[in-house]
Amino acid sequence: MPRAFEGPLDGASLRVAVVVSRFNELITEKLLAGAVDTALECGVPDESIDVVWVPGAFELPMAAQWLADSGAYDAIACVGAVIRGETPHFDFVAGEAARGIADVARESGLPVTFGVITSDNLAQAQARAGGAVGNKGREAMLAAIEMATLRPLVDASMARREGNLA
Repeated sequence: MPRAFEGPLDGASLRVAVVVSRFNELITEKLLAGAVDTALECGVPDESIDVVWVPGAFELPMAAQWLADSGAYDAIACVGAVIRGETPHFDFVAGEAARGIADVARESGLPVTFGVITSDNLAQAQARAGGAVGNKGREAMLAAIEMATLRPLVDASMARREGNLA
């Protein structure tokens, strides 16, 4: 029977950060609320949640990198909203935010999650910021907590396995 690992959504011992884009603040404030409320629901103490505001989605990866480099966090959730306009600006900002956040996660080994809405219009963004489609800030924080609690389980399993091979 194969072994299965799943990180519990118990954040009682975690320190987390939310990096939030100020651009499209009508939407991002709802994403932030979803992320913070979810962290609290998962047992992360209020004093163990930090919020870092940045100008826009393009700046999310840089702030996430600074936080990851600090060594003070177990997980970071990035939230923002990029709404398509009439120019290709949307493609550049959305793509670079996604790539940058993924790069920070891979390079730091820290769970850095993507809660950035990329929508064609305001109505779609609202639906994903606590509306009919849920809250991407909540989803980003759930993923961050699950990944942060999964890592020790995987590390312990690998340590046991290596010990058994010796």
